[in-house]
Amino acid sequence: MADQNVHKAGFTPGGIKGRSTGSEIMSREARSHGGGVPSGGPTSTLQEMGAKSSTHSSGFTSTGISSGSKASGMMSHEAKSHGGQIPKGGTTSTVQSVSMGGKGK
Repeated sequence: MADQNVHKAGFTPGGIKGRSTGSEIMSREARSHGGGVPSGGPTSTLQEMGAKSSTHSSGFTSTGISSGSKASGMMSHEAKSHGGQIPKGGTTSTVQSVSMGGKGK
């Protein structure tokens, strides 16, 4: 289900669909980074997972982040970089939100 949610959000093997949640996330991220979308950010992470249908196998599932997975490692790294917190709008929270069928906000 997580991969389906990512595809429904507009992150597909063919690229990010126009006028989708994915395009909104990309636009928001580009504006906050001076026009570019950084490698390792929410947009690039979701697009890579959408293209490969690898969201669930990376540990981002429709019920939460799997223990011991790539996703849990990303979450841990991000938390360490932000004083123990996962920032709203960061890679982990955005990818998990979309994986669960949310809007990535």
